[in-house]
Amino acid sequence: MTDLAPPPVAYSPYDYAIHDDPFPTYARLRAEAPLYRNDELGFWALSRYADVHDAFRDTVRFSSAYGVTLDELAWGPDAHKVMSFLALDPPRHTRMRALVSRGFTPRRVLDLAPRITALTHEYLDPALERGEFDLIADVAGKLPMDVISELIGVPPADRAEVRRLADLLVHREQGVFDVPPTGIEAAIALHAYYADMVAQRLAAPTDDLTSALVQAEIDGERLTTDEVIAFLFLLVVAGNETTTKLLGNALYWAWRNPGTAERVWADPSLVKGWIEETLRYDNSSQMVARRAAVRIDTPHGAIPEGDRVLLLIGAANRDGDVFPEPDRYLLDRDATMAIDADKLSFGVGRHYCMGASLARLEAAIALEALVAGCRGYDLDPTGIRRVHSVNVRGFAALPVTVRR
Repeated sequence: MTDLAPPPVAYSPYDYAIHDDPFPTYARLRAEAPLYRNDELGFWALSRYADVHDAFRDTVRFSSAYGVTLDELAWGPDAHKVMSFLALDPPRHTRMRALVSRGFTPRRVLDLAPRITALTHEYLDPALERGEFDLIADVAGKLPMDVISELIGVPPADRAEVRRLADLLVHREQGVFDVPPTGIEAAIALHAYYADMVAQRLAAPTDDLTSALVQAEIDGERLTTDEVIAFLFLLVVAGNETTTKLLGNALYWAWRNPGTAERVWADPSLVKGWIEETLRYDNSSQMVARRAAVRIDTPHGAIPEGDRVLLLIGAANRDGDVFPEPDRYLLDRDATMAIDADKLSFGVGRHYCMGASLARLEAAIALEALVAGCRGYDLDPTGIRRVHSVNVRGFAALPVTVRR
């Protein structure tokens, strides 16, 4: 008697089992269905590194103009109204990104370093003093949102509410395949808040990014009010999620891999490698969506014009054709290669994440402060809870006990 063949691989980014551990499914997708089709949800998925990399670079056939998520309410020709240039193709994307970059400069990011350090200690020091804390609730969930709020000019009194609304935007209950009512209400509230803030800066500019955006100009052209609001909306979601999840994922995987955390505490110069390997091994952004602007013939089959295509970043970053021993968590992996020489964690090409340097800076300051502030840590597995989101992977709760 022969063994029965396993059932065909099945993948849905809404599936809680995928949220818990997508990597075995990613491996099967790369091996068995490099161009995967989900008829029920109406999408294709690319999982091999070469295919995802090439799709990122091909903005003509793989269009961003309908958005970057599978949620129906966030998909369509108006997606740019909430996702800014993330949901635009050239030449509109080129114009928008150029104008935004006038305000969001590398110098403005570097100038934030002292404030990021101060905010890190404001949250981390009392947590370390207590000895037990929830990394997400007490530190990682606060720091990135406050940094973004500091950058764009949200006053301290409003930051907790802005953070709460941003969390509601990405959360998905089991069996919910679209933006839930709470997410819609949060989006409306955030849009109204930022519209009011932009109006204030137009009337009386200050020294923050919002003021810089409303004043940014190239050849006499400026961003419209709606475009500024959309970029602020993008920042509050993407800027918050990326670093919060990166910090949680870094502590989780160093704890799950015996001896890894001990190496970092013995040699703090490994913090950079810790960040980079976490970005590859378990990135905050697991996938982005594209729309087939034309029929796309791939080596694995054809994608009809108009169909949705998911680029599975999390799967591409574990492709053994690019990364030796892809399922091992190795702090030294990037020692012989340039940052982003291979991994696709922040995208590639025209849509490379503008906030990548800020995310890395925040993570480095926070993790270096943690290493300097204690002798090590442990996690309580009974209290660990994951975020349930379509695009984002990380933790909603991560209980930590530190050794002083």
